[in-house]
Amino acid sequence: MPPNNTVIATSLPVEEIPVTVKAPKFDTSYRTLWGSFKTPLIWINIIGIFSVHLIAMMGFITFPYFTHKLTVLWCNASFGGFGVTAGAHRLWSHKSYKATVPLRLILLMCYAMAGQNRLYEWVRDHRVHHKFSETDADPHNANRGFFFAHVGWLMMRKHPEVLRKGKQVDCSDLFEDPLVMAFEKKIQPVENFMVSIVAMGEGWHNYHHTFPWDYKAAELGNYKVNATTFLLDMFAKIGWAYDLKSPSDKLIQQTVENNGDGTHCKQ
Repeated sequence: MPPNNTVIATSLPVEEIPVTVKAPKFDTSYRTLWGSFKTPLIWINIIGIFSVHLIAMMGFITFPYFTHKLTVLWCNASFGGFGVTAGAHRLWSHKSYKATVPLRLILLMCYAMAGQNRLYEWVRDHRVHHKFSETDADPHNANRGFFFAHVGWLMMRKHPEVLRKGKQVDCSDLFEDPLVMAFEKKIQPVENFMVSIVAMGEGWHNYHHTFPWDYKAAELGNYKVNATTFLLDMFAKIGWAYDLKSPSDKLIQQTVENNGDGTHCKQ
């Protein structure tokens, strides 16, 4: 059984150091004179996304054999969410901990319940997002608006920079898995308590963009608002999750002093 341990890092891993992008960071040519996007819409994606949600809603309301609808809804949301947060995000995208075969199988099944992109595409896009955050190479660039950053980017062709940088990001580690096949004042991601509750602990976004390899994806926030960390800690106790990475208090404090805006609160 793998050791139940946590790896405390005192410096940033080389692969997680963000790229310094020379100005101009943003290309406005993807908008026409009238404000519409040049990147064409993918109508099959748009119809598919709306249809899946509409059919699911109709089935949930009309299916006669559900006796515990809220329980079914909670289970689907929780299991699918855990597959995304603990699996696609913290394990495969950031390698913030290691997992045994049984846990990886559980994570893959839970991820499949979420109904998102292929795991490889999810990981590739997320690594590009961190490496080139808030630039035109960011697949869900927040500078293109709230709707685009959350779901709109799935409905249109990717910016050429996203495609170019996506080919440069190393995802070879995914092929080695037979089961698969912060505190910065210059960045926009922020902390959001309510998002953490809904997203199972994924709302401490400024911290996460500074220390993306921390398996907790948060500095503050206990188990009540970070269910993913609670589950990972439970799996660590039985040895299924191990080598959980986390920055030292000294590294966090140094980052706050060097790059913070003075609003950081101590636990």
